[in-house]
Amino acid sequence: MFITHNGAQIFTVSFGGGARTLLALGGWVGSWELWAPPFTTLSQSWRTVAFDHRGCGATIAPVDSIDLPTMVADVLAVADAMGIEQCVLAAESAGVAVALQAALAYPRRFTGLVCVAGLYDRPAPSAPDPFVASLRANYRATLAGFVDACVPEPDSEAIRRWGRQIVNRAEQEAAIRLYESMNGVDLRALIGQISQPTLLIHGTADAIQPIEGTEWLAAQIPHNRFVRLDGVGHVPTMTRAREVARAIDEFFPAT
Repeated sequence: MFITHNGAQIFTVSFGGGARTLLALGGWVGSWELWAPPFTTLSQSWRTVAFDHRGCGATIAPVDSIDLPTMVADVLAVADAMGIEQCVLAAESAGVAVALQAALAYPRRFTGLVCVAGLYDRPAPSAPDPFVASLRANYRATLAGFVDACVPEPDSEAIRRWGRQIVNRAEQEAAIRLYESMNGVDLRALIGQISQPTLLIHGTADAIQPIEGTEWLAAQIPHNRFVRLDGVGHVPTMTRAREVARAIDEFFPAT
């Protein structure tokens, strides 16, 4: 279904009908499909909801509406439209910056967090960004290289092919706007205020977002569990879906 909010038509999906609810979003130009593999397991005992954030997937939104505060507001709009009073909020990569801000602003709505390979600190560039320049010069090839870097695991060509299909649905200017919307983000001073139980997941072979960032989070968030996945790249929700689902199920047990 599409949820109308702040000039956007936000594509949203829901599976399962368990007493627990997990609301998930992807990162950069990764659509809700990044969560489809663990949802296959989780939706048997959870209600699982996800959406394509602005600039990715099937969501339609003006490029100039893409910024971090608006994407945080979108999380609340989706939760309201789907009748979610409280839930565990899950995010991957750049989506973690959105989820952390939502959890800080609305601690009663989001009772737990799942942060996969999370970004929460990116200094503003002091010179032209070569990655942005590459996106402008050769968009499709740059996206293909990004996907290859995200999925270094052997015997994963099917996942890489799927990943390319996912990211290629993002339009060039939207992708650049999404990327640049994280420039200057620095949530480090706020991390200690996270009150929700937080599951941290990161692969040791992640070439996109170094695992040291999540190690720092684990030292700052009062109630957390840190799951390290040996030899895993940037998208364990796709390459190690069962392990991700099991970690979520175990950390947030049914009551």
